Amino acid sequence: MNWEMFYLTCFLVGVSLSLIVFVGGSLHLPHVHFHLSHGHAAIPGVGGGHAGLSRGPEMPAFNFATITAFLAWFGGTGYLLTRHSSLLVVAVILLAIAAGLSGATIVFWFIVKFLLTHDQALDPADYDRVGVLGRVISTIRAGGTGEILFSQEGTRQTCGARSEDGTALARGTEIIVTRYEHGIAYVRRWDEMADSHVADRTAN
Repeated sequence: MNWEMFYLTCFLVGVSLSLIVFVGGSLHLPHVHFHLSHGHAAIPGVGGGHAGLSRGPEMPAFNFATITAFLAWFGGTGYLLTRHSSLLVVAVILLAIAAGLSGATIVFWFIVKFLLTHDQALDPADYDRVGVLGRVISTIRAGGTGEILFSQEGTRQTCGARSEDGTALARGTEIIVTRYEHGIAYVRRWDEMADSHVADRTAN
């Protein structure tokens, strides 16, 4: 294998792997994903795992995306210089490496600047409805089910609700969710909970 073929192979491998990841991510194909924070990838027929981008400044500079970018730019530059210039082999290698590092740096910057800034780690605690404050928007009859409105993670949400002690709760009543089971929130009046808390603190 001569240098021209070597560079061309690097270029084709880098471009092909980048396209596989890009197309697979766009079409949500199974097992076509990459974990930026761990620097590895899974492609069709090679293992499994969890999809998605991992968030955080701990993302290493050397990961699957930057490596494939390096291969593509390194191979492309080396191929063009070998084929269309009279530079020495060492000079071509150095210029190809510089081009590869530049391409990898651009990809890394793009990921950090535009992808990871909008990607957030999901914390189950942020979506736990127990302890959430809200109000009744559809009267909860005694022993029956109504509906409540509450805000969580910046969005307004509704769900079915029942009174914790079985008493009726009129529309507009401020409530707090005490437990959440099978899609139903069990609630108590906020003022009752507040009074109970004050009484406990006074007793102590």
